[in-house]
Amino acid sequence: MRISQADFEFIRQLVREETGIVLGAEKSYLAETRLNQLAGQEGYASAAVLVKALRNGQRRADICNKAVEALTIAETLFFRDVFPFEALKKLVLPDLLTQRAAERRLNIWSAACATGQEPYSVAMLLKEEAHRLGSWTVSILASDISTSSLEQAKRGCYSQIAVNRGLPAAMLIKYFTQEGSTWTIKEEIRRMIEFRRINLVDALPILPIMDIILLRNVLIYFDFETRRAILAKIRKQLRPNGYLFLGASETMLQLDESYERVPFKHGALFRLRAS
Repeated sequence: MRISQADFEFIRQLVREETGIVLGAEKSYLAETRLNQLAGQEGYASAAVLVKALRNGQRRADICNKAVEALTIAETLFFRDVFPFEALKKLVLPDLLTQRAAERRLNIWSAACATGQEPYSVAMLLKEEAHRLGSWTVSILASDISTSSLEQAKRGCYSQIAVNRGLPAAMLIKYFTQEGSTWTIKEEIRRMIEFRRINLVDALPILPIMDIILLRNVLIYFDFETRRAILAKIRKQLRPNGYLFLGASETMLQLDESYERVPFKHGALFRLRAS
């Protein structure tokens, strides 16, 4: 049984209420596919039956949350798009090592970490640059709205397919251990990262002021006003002259004039202007 247009509109509204994310009209098939998977796992005959239960007020918190998460889990991979990690190594890190030389501390936030590939990529890169960091204290916070994604990220266990996507072979051998077809990231990398559930649409919890924030491929899921509101929160969380990474197709145009674009190849890298 397929979900109706009315069911899809209900699901779109539910996701928007819970997360602020706007599901495009073209996402109907994706919604049906993922909800059918969830329905099977939870004992419902189909996605349509699951949505009917939700619409009839049987909105058990766990099922409601699982439905929303099923529709908002984003795809990710190690060292995605390459450019941000090149920029981090060749431009951002050298600049901040000079700027923060007196404090010898860096705070980094991966603000939509999904299943952990982005923050682990940052941690591995920093491990490779340990000779430059010396005795510096580096803190990496990784957050996401999805508790299931965060649970996987905390475990740090990935399939052969996942580690084959973007992860250099040398780093795979150096920073992972293999058990059958599963690769688990080593404790020396895992302990560099703190994972927390944070909904960017809500008021942010008390966090350290950041030197680098990665907010990549996130804003595209929100409407204009929500994007502006999220960026306003992010601005308050970023130190002057700190760096903000957006997705390659994302822009600050008409959203926030507090940043200057930093030219580096074709990526979306911004520096918060000092007041």
